[in-house]
Formats: sequence, C-alpha cells, structure tokens
Amino acid sequence: MDRTAFYAALRSRASTLFGTSLSQGQVNTLTAILDEAERRGLILTHLAYVLATPYHEVGSSLQPIRENMTYTSAARIHAVWPSRFKTSAAAAPYVRQPQKLANFVYGGRMGNVGPNDGWLYRGGGLPQVTGRAMYAKIGKLIGADLVGHPDYILEIDVAVAAMFEGMIDGLFTGKKLSDFLNATATDYRGARAIINGDVKANGDKIAGYAREFEAALKTAGYTGQKPKELPPPPVPDAPKPAPIPQSSPPEPAPQASPARAPEPSKSKPAAAAGGLILALAAAAAWWHDITSWIGSFFQ
Repeated sequence: MDRTAFYAALRSRASTLFGTSLSQGQVNTLTAILDEAERRGLILTHLAYVLATPYHEVGSSLQPIRENMTYTSAARIHAVWPSRFKTSAAAAPYVRQPQKLANFVYGGRMGNVGPNDGWLYRGGGLPQVTGRAMYAKIGKLIGADLVGHPDYILEIDVAVAAMFEGMIDGLFTGKKLSDFLNATATDYRGARAIINGDVKANGDKIAGYAREFEAALKTAGYTGQKPKELPPPPVPDAPKPAPIPQSSPPEPAPQASPARAPEPSKSKPAAAAGGLILALAAAAAWWHDITSWIGSFFQ
C-alpha cells in the first residue's frame, strides 16, 4: 500500500472528509489504524468501515475522547435518556452535574457496581467503550489494565486496538463486521448496527464516509489481504527481585602455627664424632711411638 497516495487522496478536492490538509493528530490516528489493519490482514471493506467509524463517533479530529456528560438543559437530558427521566423536571437536578448524571444513568448496569463506576467507566475511546464489564473484557483482550486505569482508553494505540476487537468480534452490540461486509454483501448502511442501533438516523451518513475511505484505499493500492494468524499479545516480564546485598564473609583470624618439636641438634653428634677421631688419632700416634721404642731393643 502506498500511504503517501492514501493521504494525498484524503487531501484532494475530490474528497469531502478532511478538506485539503491533515493535522499531525489525524495522521497519527490514521497511521495507527492502517498499521493494525495490515497486521491483522483486514479486507478492504472492513478497513473502510473501521476508518469511517471514528470519523463519525469523535469527529474529523480522530482523537479518542471520554464521553461528555455535561448537559446544559434538562430537556436535552430527558431526550437522550427518556427511560431514565420521565420528564424534563426529573432531569433538572442533573444539569451541569456530569459525574452525578453518569453515576445515575450508568450505575448498577453494564458491570458497574461501585458508587462511582458510572463516571469512571463512562464512554471512552474512538467508538465509545462503556461500562466496567466492557472495559474489563476489552482490556484483557488487548493487554491493558482498563479497569484500574480507564483513562488508558485515550491513548491512540489502546483506543485503536479496542476498536478493532469490538468491531471484529461484535463486542459492542453483538453485531460484527463480517455480518454486513463479506463475500456476498457490502452493506455499509446496516453495518452501523455494529456500534449503535441508530441505523435509520445515521446509517446512510456513515456509509458515505466508508465509501470515501474505500476510494482512497483503492487509490493507494490497498486491495485486502488474507487473514493471517496474530501472534499472542506480549506478556510483560515479571520484575526481577532486587539482589539482596551481602557483606563479604569475614576473613578467618590468623591461626597460630602449632608448636614444633625442637629438632635434634646436629652439632652434638658432629662434636662427638670429631672427638672420637681425635682420640683415635692420638691412640694411633701413641701406638706408633710404643712400637718404635720396642723395636729399638732388637737393633
């Protein structure tokens, strides 16, 4: 795929999506989506509809957001949640009270059990992940602790991975990409049901976005790839325990050399031997003298 050609097609006057320029933020999100699509081997129509979804959900900025729960009129709150507020008067205490409103309309459902769960796990991401149970499920699939840190959903890579998991596996509404976009059907309008049931209100509009993204992808040479097996998500290495400092073992105290028995003196035998030799020599001289004296009588 020629990504330069893709971005050029989106900036061309023939496209109505972004005008004639793209911000760095838009490029970053588009790049993350293309990277994930190519990693997964997403087919052309699936990728076109994935691109159209955040364009509708968060606007042309393509930046992940948290659901804005600040409403300035009771009538609007009543219109959005008619089953929760039977009249506008019932909604009046929640005007400009975003946390209070989130905990009321989302509390006790979608896995929310804590008193502040409705606020913590309000909508977030590109399509809006909502409810503690969904944050937990998607977080497990993508290897992110979204329960402990729900604002991680605002990170581009996390938001993009969450969107792919939800749309491919049907986690948002039970409907998935392959239900509407497959070898026998290209139903961009009906595919709105993957995210929301407002097909009549928004299906045609989002289908138009998808067709424009499809045209740009074709210009760039993206024709789809066969699905390829994904590697398992990396498991972070367990932290290694810090080595316990060990002091050097004390050097052994010097040991006194064992007392050695005195060696027998070599001078005494030498002296004794010398004395014996002298005695023998004296005796030999005496004997010589005697024999010489005796011999003189026979001459």
